[in-house]
Amino acid sequence: MTPQERKPFLYVVVCAAGIATGVSKLITAAQERDWEVGVIATPVAMGGFFDTAAVEAQTGRPIRSAWRSPADPRPFPPPDAVVVAPATFNTVNKWAAGLADTLAVGTLCEAAGLGVPIAVLPCVADALAAHPAYQDSLIRLRGMGVRFGEPYDGMPEEGGGRPEFPWESALDLLERR
Repeated sequence: MTPQERKPFLYVVVCAAGIATGVSKLITAAQERDWEVGVIATPVAMGGFFDTAAVEAQTGRPIRSAWRSPADPRPFPPPDAVVVAPATFNTVNKWAAGLADTLAVGTLCEAAGLGVPIAVLPCVADALAAHPAYQDSLIRLRGMGVRFGEPYDGMPEEGGGRPEFPWESALDLLERR
């Protein structure tokens, strides 16, 4: 396969929210839509928020969470698109402010600057979502062309279950023109 014939490459940025345990659903959906997938996780997300070994086996690539040294090869090709799921209060606010203190946020800042399509599935409690800084961050990121899915607060429904996190909707957002 020549570089021009390669599958499009999707970066999946995973933040530290309990729902991150289901990120394999997003990866499966992306692979079924003919994407190659590489995962970048926040450092906190790497601390047990999802099964890193299973995700590495599923993608066939290492999960990135730390900066590489200049001499190290790039483990992923440049992204054709980026999905942030779940996107936390902290990551959204740091990204909007341009505080690229982690590989995950630095990657988001760079992708936005390059005009790479980005879809975000926020997972933020209602109390945090009401914070003025978060609301300002959403306005700023939307102004940069970032596409947001419906907010997900993870609160239990009547009967005790939780609503399903809409993993596949991130891919739908990317396909929207």
